[in-house]
Order: sequence, then C-alpha cells, then structure tokens
Amino acid sequence: MIVGLSTLLAVGKLYSPRLFLLQLSKLEGAGFNIGYVRYRLIEGFDSAWSKGALWSVVVGGTAAGGLSYLLSKRIMRPLLQMERITKQFASGNLDARLPASEIPEINQLAKSFNQMATGIAGVEQRRRELVGDMTHELRTPLTVLEGYLEGLADGTIDPSVEVYQRLARETSRLRRLVNDLQELSKAEAGYLPIDIRAFDLRPLLAMLIQKFSTQVLEDGPVLQLDCPSDLPAVMADPERVEQVMVNLLGNALRYTQEGSITVKAWSCSPYVWVEVIDTGEGIADEDLPHVFERFWRADRSRDRFSGGTGIGLAISRRLVELQGGVIEAESALNRGSTFRFSLPLA
Repeated sequence: MIVGLSTLLAVGKLYSPRLFLLQLSKLEGAGFNIGYVRYRLIEGFDSAWSKGALWSVVVGGTAAGGLSYLLSKRIMRPLLQMERITKQFASGNLDARLPASEIPEINQLAKSFNQMATGIAGVEQRRRELVGDMTHELRTPLTVLEGYLEGLADGTIDPSVEVYQRLARETSRLRRLVNDLQELSKAEAGYLPIDIRAFDLRPLLAMLIQKFSTQVLEDGPVLQLDCPSDLPAVMADPERVEQVMVNLLGNALRYTQEGSITVKAWSCSPYVWVEVIDTGEGIADEDLPHVFERFWRADRSRDRFSGGTGIGLAISRRLVELQGGVIEAESALNRGSTFRFSLPLA
C-alpha cells in the first residue's frame, strides 16, 4: 500500500504539471489567448492536484488499512484457533480437531491436520491395545511357570517328566508369542523383507497339502487341492506366501475335526486367488469382522490350549498387503469358514 501510494504521488507530481502545460499549448495553438493567466492556471492546477492527492491518500489509505485489518483478522482467527488446538493435541487431547474454514487454503491445511491427528490417534489406540493384549497373553504362561516352579521349589509338586514337559510347552509358547510379536511389528512398520519375484504357485500349494496331510489323524478331515494345472505365475515372495498358507491351514486344522479342508486356486486378472475352505466350527457373524485383529479369538480357552498366539491372521493380512494383494474371510457358525487372498499376476 505504501509503495503504491508513493509511486502514485511521485509520478503525479513530476508529470501532471508537464501534461497540463502541454494542454495549454494546444489551446493557445487553437486560437485561445491565455498568456496573461498561464501562471495562475498552472498555480491553481498544482494546488488542486495537491489537495486531490492528499484526499486520495487519506481516503485510499484508510480504506486499504481497514480492509487489510479485516482480512488479516479473518486469516489470523483460524490460525490462532489452529495454534490452540495443536497445543491441546500436543498435551494429550488426541480428540481435538480443527473445524472447517471458509478460506480454501486454511481449510485444506485443517483437513491435512485432522487426517494426521486421526492417524496418530489410531496409532496410539493400537499401541494401548497391543500393551493390553500382550499383558493378557503373557499372564497365563507366566502364571503357569511361576506356579510349577514354586511347587517344585517347596516340594508340593514332585518332579516328573510330565511336569517338565508342561514347563517346556509354556516356555515354547512364550517364545512363539515373542517371535510372532516381533514379526508382526516388523510387518506393520514395513521393515519385513519381501522378496517379490515371479514363481509358480501350484507346486507350493501341492507341497503344503502333502505336508499337512501327514499331521491329520485317520478320522480327521480330508485335505484336497483344487487347482488347475495351467495356473499362471504370480509376483510374490514364495516364503511369505507359504507362511500365509501355513497360518490358514493351521487354523483350519485346529477348528475342523471332521469333513474336509480344500485349497482352491484360480486366476481372475489381474490376480490369482487362493482359498482355504473348511467344514469346521465356523465363526459367528458378530465375530467375523474381528478375525484379522491382533490377539482376537472367538474361543480364547480353546485356542490357548491348542497353542495359538492369536497373531497369525494379523500377520497373514499384513504379508498379503505387502505383496500387493487383499485377504478376506467368510464364515457361518457350525458350517465352516473360507479364507481367501489374492496375489498379483506375473
């Protein structure tokens, strides 16, 4: 504003009198005799121009200053509100959010902040859940170990092979839990190494069916493979795909006492889909949305007895996502479950 007004005054002061003289010269050339009032005309023009310029500066400066003040208040109000809310957020109030603003740029900034705040709040919530879940999961084996060791120490429990085997099982469970937690942490943080390459999926599925078939009792479920011989290659990490399949087949075997477990694979561009279908106990409708959550169990006591950690499906979901696919689940109570995941075509 100051530079603009200064430029206006300087240019007007220097060139307006010259332009006025030029107009007087044109009038004299047209036959008007103004020689005797030329000086008075120039002096009057200069005085009128100065007064006009003064009032222009006063009115223009007042208007510009008032508009600048109103505009700055309009901009500063949401910025001060943003500062106040960010301080609340930094002090631990993770529910604080910025309201929408009528200024597009500030409104976009508020949206970005709210997205960031939602992400941080989600991370904090998952951290709290993880701490609570870990505490719950570690308590049982530690309590068992403590009880047996105290009994062995004070002589109330006689040393036996069965006791030592029980201690070994609980120690093994703790080790598996720690290993699974470490792997899940790496997978969620994106630090888990993934060796993506083209490979044929069918031999891997056939090998897993043969491997798990040796673990099934005579009266247990029948494992079968439904996979075309011309199944196209996929772009994925064979070791991580095997890990996902081991988790899914292990769960299917744990909850299927009889009937069948079918591994089905087919191509549907741009993915190859793999399904593990069992005729086991199934999952209730209200529990189905939680199957991929950490430490979730529909039947905690049974799963703990069988040695599961409750992290396998969470790890599987993250491994599939890291390889560019998705994983889904369908189930009905007492009618079996279907877990399917996709892998990109090579």
